Amino acid sequence: MLTDTAAAQAAALLHEAWKTGRQIDHLPDGLRPATRGEGYAIQAHLEQHAAGGVGGWKIAATSKAGQRHINVDGPLAGRIFGERLLRNGQSVPLEGNNMRVAELEFAFRLGRDLAPRDGGYALDEVQDAVASLHPAVEIPASRFADFCAVGAAALIADNSCGHAFLFGAPFDPADWKGRDLRAWEVTARIAGKGSFHGIGANVLGDPWEALLWLVNECSEHRMSLTEGQLISTGTCLVPVAVAEGDVLTTDYGAGEPLTLTFA
Repeated sequence: MLTDTAAAQAAALLHEAWKTGRQIDHLPDGLRPATRGEGYAIQAHLEQHAAGGVGGWKIAATSKAGQRHINVDGPLAGRIFGERLLRNGQSVPLEGNNMRVAELEFAFRLGRDLAPRDGGYALDEVQDAVASLHPAVEIPASRFADFCAVGAAALIADNSCGHAFLFGAPFDPADWKGRDLRAWEVTARIAGKGSFHGIGANVLGDPWEALLWLVNECSEHRMSLTEGQLISTGTCLVPVAVAEGDVLTTDYGAGEPLTLTFA
C-alpha cells in the first residue's frame, strides 16, 4: 500500500519532470501506484506544487480507440491547474511535449459544488449543476517517455496526461440548452494542412455522460468539485498532430473561434 509520504515523493518527481519538460521511464519501486486510488493520491499532491490552484478537471481516454492506444480499460480523471491555462491566440511551446497533439472538447462550468457522497449522482442532478458550456482545446503531455506502457494507475498519477488548456467564452444558452450534444460537429483547422472533423458522440457517447462519469469518479475517490470549475469532457475528434509553426483554429459552428500558434 502506498503511504502518503510516498505519494508526495512521487508527485514531487512528476512535477520536476513537468517543470523541466523531461520524461522518465517510470516511478521508482516504492513510489509506483498499484491502483486507481493510489494514482489519485499522487495526483492530489501535485496541487502542492501548482500555482493558481485547481481551475477544473479533465477526462482522458473517453473513446475506445484512445483507451486502446494508451492500454487502459476506461477513462481517467485529471486536474486542470490555473498556471496551465492558455489565452486565445497564444503561442504555445512544444519543447518537452512528447504527445504533440491538440484536442477539441466541450467543457461544462459548474454553478454549484458537487461534494463526494455515497451512491454518487444522477444525470439530472449533474445537469442541474451546470452553469454554462464552453469550447475548449487541450494540449496533453506525459511525464512518462512511453506513456502507452505504464498503465492506468501511473497515468492517473501523471495527471492523466493533463497539461495545457484553452477555454473559450461560454456559448449562448440558445446554442446549447436542449441541444443534442451527441450530434454537435466540431472542426479543427491547421493552416496549410487541412481540416479535421469530430462530433460530440465521440466523447463516451455523449458529453453529458462524460460529465456524469467524471463527477461520480471524483465522488468515489473523495475528490470535491467546486462552483466555477470547468470540466473538459474529452476529445471530440482524433487528436490532431501539431508541430512548430502550426496555427490551429477551431470551429464549433457557434461561439468564438479559438486559435493557438505552436512555437
